[in-house]
Amino acid sequence: MNKANAQLENGVMPLVRLLRGGQVTLPAEARKALKLKEGDYLDFEMTDRGMLLKPAAVPERAKAWDDLSAILDRVKWVGPGPEPSEDEIMDTVVDEIHAMRAEHDQGRPR
Repeated sequence: MNKANAQLENGVMPLVRLLRGGQVTLPAEARKALKLKEGDYLDFEMTDRGMLLKPAAVPERAKAWDDLSAILDRVKWVGPGPEPSEDEIMDTVVDEIHAMRAEHDQGRPR
């Protein structure tokens, strides 16, 4: 069991200080446990108990455009029914993006 997990189980958490401009430094144990490095992005969420930071996957811009183009190429009307509206096509694209994000996040620690 690593030190960060032991601290969580024992209820002992390191104290984090708020710096100028709202900056905080995450404890080394937390960064190591989450495999975070300088420049990584975190999702921020307000909860009933405080705030939650989670590692966020941010793809490279060029790869994101290539992936989006591939998604749009897959969204083609085929079939005997009526052609889908632009809103229906957009909903399909959004669903595909969410599925890709979920697939990508499976490899990230929680």
